[in-house]
Amino acid sequence: MKRHVVLATAVIFAAGAAFAETAPTEVTFEEGAVAQSLTGVPGNPEEGAKVAATRPLGNCVACHEISALSADFQGNVGPSLNGAADRWEEAQLRGIVIDAKHTFEGTVMPGMYKTGPFIRPGDAYTGKAAPADLPPILTAQQVEDVVAFLMTLKE
Repeated sequence: MKRHVVLATAVIFAAGAAFAETAPTEVTFEEGAVAQSLTGVPGNPEEGAKVAATRPLGNCVACHEISALSADFQGNVGPSLNGAADRWEEAQLRGIVIDAKHTFEGTVMPGMYKTGPFIRPGDAYTGKAAPADLPPILTAQQVEDVVAFLMTLKE
């Protein structure tokens, strides 16, 4: 019995190691797209919708119109995300969410899974430079969830 428990634990550990999370500095872009999942775990569209609509998380609706979400305010700074799945492939959407500057030069959209380089990031509203490396806005799984949600947005 002990041998089976040890073997099962080793198999579970090895399977988990095969799907190690990709660090922000290790993301590989190809023409703005990121083909490989950051987590190896499928995104959850319902969780992605929450991230897109929640101010302390992704807050996509601050800049984008997303008719599938009921938010008090929807922005018009960025393009409408209605029909996003018809305009972009999954890898392209992942690349845009991770760091849109690889696709749209000069965009004001922040890199959601990026730790640098930044142009003088501030420390909240203190007027001082950030004291250390900044964490990404979203986790790797939240990126996958947002991409899964965006893939549901068809015309």
